[in-house]
Amino acid sequence: MNQKVKNLIQKLGEAIHESVSESEDIAGVVKNIREQGFDVLLMLEATIGLNEVETEADQPAEAASEDADGPFTRNDLTFLKSLRISVTDEAGTNIPDTPEA
Repeated sequence: MNQKVKNLIQKLGEAIHESVSESEDIAGVVKNIREQGFDVLLMLEATIGLNEVETEADQPAEAASEDADGPFTRNDLTFLKSLRISVTDEAGTNIPDTPEA
């Protein structure tokens, strides 16, 4: 990954942090919790995933149709797996997130 993309990801993280820090809704709820006698520690975790986009000219015809075979693309299955969600087909068989060799 090049340095420009790394800098953009860092800026995205900073923008998310600013959005949460400056949110009046969040500040109001935190204030209400403190009024109830509790201290608040808010920790958020953001996972930023990147997939390099291929142009149609660079993408073989087989790969384009590969994602259309079922209801989920390979990226969908990888994302679900990262959330510890397994997907099964109509027969109850687990669907792998990577194609079989």
